[in-house]
Amino acid sequence: MGSLIRQSSLISRKANMATDSRNWHSLLDSDQWVALPVAGRRPSARYKHAAVVVDEKLYIVGGSRNGRYLSDVQAFDLKSLSWSTIKLSTKLEAENDKDSTLLENFPAISGHSMVKWGNTLLFLGGHSKDTYDNVTVRFFDLESHMWGVMEATGKVPVARGGQSVSLVGSKLIMFGGEDKHRRLMNDVHVLDLTTMTWNVAETIQTPPAPRFDHTAAVHADRYLQIFGGCSHSIFFNDLHVLDLETLEWSQPQIQGDVVSPRAGHAGVSIDEKWFMVGGGDNRSGASETLVMDMPKLAISVLTNVKGRDPLASEGLSVSAALIDDEQFLVAFGGYNGKYNNEVFVMRPKPKDSKQPKIFQSPAAAAAAASVTAAYALAKSESLDFSTIEHSKPKVDLSVEVGVLKGEKKMLESSIAEVKTENSALMEKLVECNGTRVDLTKELHSVQGQLASEKSRCADLEAQILELQKMLSSMQSIEQEVQTLRSQKSAIEQDMELAATDQRQGSGGVWRWISG
Repeated sequence: MGSLIRQSSLISRKANMATDSRNWHSLLDSDQWVALPVAGRRPSARYKHAAVVVDEKLYIVGGSRNGRYLSDVQAFDLKSLSWSTIKLSTKLEAENDKDSTLLENFPAISGHSMVKWGNTLLFLGGHSKDTYDNVTVRFFDLESHMWGVMEATGKVPVARGGQSVSLVGSKLIMFGGEDKHRRLMNDVHVLDLTTMTWNVAETIQTPPAPRFDHTAAVHADRYLQIFGGCSHSIFFNDLHVLDLETLEWSQPQIQGDVVSPRAGHAGVSIDEKWFMVGGGDNRSGASETLVMDMPKLAISVLTNVKGRDPLASEGLSVSAALIDDEQFLVAFGGYNGKYNNEVFVMRPKPKDSKQPKIFQSPAAAAAAASVTAAYALAKSESLDFSTIEHSKPKVDLSVEVGVLKGEKKMLESSIAEVKTENSALMEKLVECNGTRVDLTKELHSVQGQLASEKSRCADLEAQILELQKMLSSMQSIEQEVQTLRSQKSAIEQDMELAATDQRQGSGGVWRWISG
């Protein structure tokens, strides 16, 4: 009965949106996805495109469909709920920018990243039919609709797609991706937009495994957080954090709900919340919309969709939109067995709304408070990667001692369990070693018997060969005997004929004498 009521309410909201499209955002419930009714034609369905919302317009650039790269630029007006195609130009009405090279056509591309910088959209990386050795930085002017390529110097990273690009102050932080030879990467590159110079971030500690199609977000202009992604055989659900001041990697334990590995998902941060939608693992799409409390490093499931919903797709996009001073999530596209081109929106709960309790233990809560305090003390100025400042934030020692005691008890319990398990494993190892010795003896015995049988077989083969030779000789002797028998028979016949003639001749002589 409750589901029927919710379905009826959803149908009623959609009907109200259709009749009053400019006020659709006032009809939404919190934390629920709703498909917007679109006036007029829609752009081609696609995935692995790039998307961003600027001034209540959702811009969609490129993507892929049926193995074909797309090059169009589409804009969706979140007020009138209508699509329009942006006609690009390579001619400036004003003077040409000395730092830019203009091209004739915008390239067909997918798996690229798009970032808003002032009144310009920047595009980095991506795969296309045209192969490049290094990452290309393209721009699109939102006012003149002019685009071109921005020349960059320094240690330009190798060309790639499926990377993440995050804006921190006036710098772009690029992580990971897959190059044109399908080589996976886990490097970090920094592009200074004021000088258009690339640098390699020389990080310390263990970095994430090489991956692509992950998501990234930056908290407090200092902590780059990487979640999920995949290699060519493994899908990840791990979280890695890079301190952009010390360039030190860490892999903190995720608190809250356990989520499945995924890649091709989309993410966007609003204040201290990081929202993630879709993705999958080649077997099924991820149906959850996740939200991470970035200071606490805690994930919770915001909502779920059912079946082959477009929101459980790989390669979709999600953007943050500010409409009438309210924040909204806007999702588009993706592939889940079919390509999608619907626009979905969600109104997240306001920042001061009560959230479900995530931490279950006092130790976890104290740890979260410690992390939050450390984040609060982090500097938020623009990054300077040439210098590293080491500071020691003041913390409540009683809280730290309590956390350490709790961790000590857990570790002691874990050590005891490990010792018990090791003892059982040692017993099994001894038993296996005994079995191995017996099997080795039996193997040696069988090998000796096999050698003896091989020797006997060799003797038998020699005897058979000798017998074959004797048999061949007997056949020739038998032929000679047969020939001799034939000759003997002929001789005997000749002798009988001679004897007959002799008898006949001797009888005639005597008759001649007597006569």
